[in-house]
Amino acid sequence: MRLVNIGFGNMVSAEKVLAVVSNESAPIRRMVQEARERGSVIDATFGRKTKAVIVMDSGALVLSAIMPETVAGRFSGREDGAGDPEE
Repeated sequence: MRLVNIGFGNMVSAEKVLAVVSNESAPIRRMVQEARERGSVIDATFGRKTKAVIVMDSGALVLSAIMPETVAGRFSGREDGAGDPEE
């Protein structure tokens, strides 16, 4: 199992991730709200603004405070944003 840092020391299993999307669009925000109502949101933002939503194969959504491009880079093995000022 390969774990990927999604910010602030939080990790997710790379094999369980379906998508990493931005929180900017209304459909994604609606999806997050519906998942909150179901109780399937994991908030890993530490109180900061949500910038990325990670969709897991279980249907859970993981909220991250780092940019989707940075998260995606970490999944592909690149350390884009290694000195991310928000971390």
